[in-house]
Amino acid sequence: MTAPLEAIEPAAEQAAGPGDERPAYRGTLRYAAVKVGGALLSIGMVIIGTFFLFRMLPGDPVRALAQGRNMTPAQLDLERRRLGLDKPLFDQFLDFLTGTLRLDLGTSYEYKRPVLDLIVDRLPATILLAGTALVVAVGLGVWQGTKAGWRRGSRFDRFSTSTSLIFWSVPTFWLGLLLLMALGNGIGPIPGIFPTRGIESVDAPDGFAYVLDVGMHMVLPVLTMVGVVYAQYLLVMRSSLLDEVGQDYITTARAKGLRDDEVRRRHAVPNALLPTVTLVFMRIGFVVGGAVTVEAIFTWPGLGQLFYRAIKVPDFTLMQGTFMLLCVSVILMNTLADVVYHVLDPRVRSA
Repeated sequence: MTAPLEAIEPAAEQAAGPGDERPAYRGTLRYAAVKVGGALLSIGMVIIGTFFLFRMLPGDPVRALAQGRNMTPAQLDLERRRLGLDKPLFDQFLDFLTGTLRLDLGTSYEYKRPVLDLIVDRLPATILLAGTALVVAVGLGVWQGTKAGWRRGSRFDRFSTSTSLIFWSVPTFWLGLLLLMALGNGIGPIPGIFPTRGIESVDAPDGFAYVLDVGMHMVLPVLTMVGVVYAQYLLVMRSSLLDEVGQDYITTARAKGLRDDEVRRRHAVPNALLPTVTLVFMRIGFVVGGAVTVEAIFTWPGLGQLFYRAIKVPDFTLMQGTFMLLCVSVILMNTLADVVYHVLDPRVRSA
């Protein structure tokens, strides 16, 4: 025989009293502290690995910088001492480590400027490109994933899913080159539509016309980045929505007479968004890192182009600084995604 509802409710209130909020709050702080500690350990490993990884690359920075200049062996040795490359490898590592802890990433061999200043100068262009691509990819993926999941097995579901998987499997550089040839340079009698290099025209206008000019330069690189990443958001949103469609609260909402669109918008989609929101945080760092290839193809003046130029020299200090920033962004965003998911989903907190 079941107890009356009046007898159950006080017991539930007593079990979930104010005293239970503190352990949950402390559990979240403890979870966040563990994740932050793991992130700091990962960053430390990145700092150590970055230094020795790039020292294994072939090439002599001094000889590369001396190309086209008649320099004697004595002058080359002097330049090597100026750059600190004549020191033992362990001494170079100690200098790199102490400088990194002071946020001094050294001076670029090629640009003769502090690496941190170069990163600060190029960072806005990368944020503009990667941020725009992320917003477009998330919007497109969530919209298509919602529509495909709600109409499972429809023509739209089959077409959108298969198309996104095709783009997802295409290498970024190959898709970028295809778009550059088709929409930039033009094919046969079809002329090119969009600019293919840089962030602005040489004779860039002022005011709103300048914004349009930058927007035209962004079309091809943004399309390239969106094409290879939006499938992730589509598939995750579709899968999450399919899980929600069979839940009891959806059946109850429909039984109350709510319209199908209202059930989807007010009930199914908000609950299905949690995995997608977590994925957005996780992919922010990877989107910034993925801009390296796109910026190299379209000569976009961001961190990716800076890193590409540094590899060609090789410019050790510049490679180390940009690579560390890209890796740290991935680590921090993954850590933030774990903490956000832990806060938003009570099932994770109770596990």
